[in-house]
Amino acid sequence: MATVLDSIVAPRSSALPSSAALSPIAAPSSPSSLSAGTRLPRYRGLKVGSALRTRSTGSLSYGPASGRPSRRGGLVVCEAQDTAVEVPAVSDATWQSLVLDSETPVLVEFWAPWCGPCRMIHPIINELAKQYVGKLKCYKVNTDESASIATRYGIRSIPTVIIFKGGEKKDAVIGAVPKSTLTTSIEKFL
Repeated sequence: MATVLDSIVAPRSSALPSSAALSPIAAPSSPSSLSAGTRLPRYRGLKVGSALRTRSTGSLSYGPASGRPSRRGGLVVCEAQDTAVEVPAVSDATWQSLVLDSETPVLVEFWAPWCGPCRMIHPIINELAKQYVGKLKCYKVNTDESASIATRYGIRSIPTVIIFKGGEKKDAVIGAVPKSTLTTSIEKFL
């Protein structure tokens, strides 16, 4: 959660130290000689002023005894991690047992890592896998790694989603389509 500060005070450019005060080396006369010897001030991070010490921010907490800020860990916890469903990959070796010999209908997404529309449809396939858990199995086939499967089913465009039932190809949807299109296709075979 982010916290917005009430105000931020920044010094005017006239209040900044002159280039002569930044370095014991004399200020350069031309911009091209800046790299020759001018040292710039080092950035040392955000300084928390005394006015902010009474507040609790998202990244700092203040101990009751010392009143000094202490860093919290930057740990991010996904509250939905138990409900996440990862669509497993199918290879040439596992194709027969996972897809063709399955007793339940199977949705297979043919994709490739370099395919932009494939990345757009991945979240939809993940949602469908969660929605139809127990009724439909969902898998994905990387066409770069398992080209023989893609060739066997005539995959010429990706993403292509094929629904199998009883080891046979029942329906195919080509392209990045909305979830409703895939749901309509799935419902025909459940």
